[in-house]
Amino acid sequence: MGSRFVPVTEGLNGERLDIALTRLLGYSRSKAADLVESGAVLVDGHAASKSDRVTAGSILTLETEDPREPIAAQPVSGMKILWDDDDVVVIDKPVGVAAHPSPGWTGPTVIGGLAAAGYRISTSGAAERQGVVHRLDVGTSGVMAVAKSERAYTSLKQQFKERTVDKTYHAVVQGHPDPSSGTIDAPIDRHPTRDWQWAVVSGGRPSVTHYDTLEAFPHASLLEVHLETGRTHQIRVHMAALKHPCVGDLMYGADPVLAERLGLTRQWLHAMQLSFDHPSSRDRVTIASTYPVDLQLALDTLRGRVGPGEVSPES
Repeated sequence: MGSRFVPVTEGLNGERLDIALTRLLGYSRSKAADLVESGAVLVDGHAASKSDRVTAGSILTLETEDPREPIAAQPVSGMKILWDDDDVVVIDKPVGVAAHPSPGWTGPTVIGGLAAAGYRISTSGAAERQGVVHRLDVGTSGVMAVAKSERAYTSLKQQFKERTVDKTYHAVVQGHPDPSSGTIDAPIDRHPTRDWQWAVVSGGRPSVTHYDTLEAFPHASLLEVHLETGRTHQIRVHMAALKHPCVGDLMYGADPVLAERLGLTRQWLHAMQLSFDHPSSRDRVTIASTYPVDLQLALDTLRGRVGPGEVSPES
């Protein structure tokens, strides 16, 4: 039996105990509730129920056989290392790979792939999210940083919180946004009726997206996108709210006929570049990626360089 001590952060002040556990440790809601009901969780040394409200600064004590479950190593085909030192590893994440394990997901993960490749990462963060300082959707490819040292985890999390990390994406969206360059400042939260989606919702979390049109095609536009905030599905939700969903993003209203013509089975969205202050040297580090084959082929088809089903000479 082991003990783990976890402080309640300011952002969880007033939350139910079971919800606080899911957010702090990455447990499912049912697992968190079971732990509390079994007496395995104490709040400031006292027994509690799952519906009790927690207070910022309180200490949660977990008594479990394995309070920090090991990450299952699972090789990830196509995952490239773009940067690696004692503090940070930056990868080029392929499509179809989650950032970290989560309830219901049985596919490959960045964390599992790094473990399989022999990388030792920071143990900071929730139980199944060690070292993860930001995430990309399963269906989004591109640059993603993972902390290897505790110092790097603290530094990078703070930089993301203070919005000093520059996150650059490229997206192909349907139609032509008007104006061709602009800022979308609209709050995002869970969709009011479809809990697997997110939406622009009054009272949601502040969300800011900047975009510039790089190329225009007859039925679509290539955008460069910069994020001030990092909400779940932010670019996808904001572009769909403008009636210009990412091409191939059927979840948010994209045209399936256009997606099929371009050979896309996911949204055309790629994390192109990440810039941050290195946790040790404080030098500004910029790491860039290139388009994967499926996105390049779809783009070349829009440009008229290749036809559907053909292979681009640049791929």
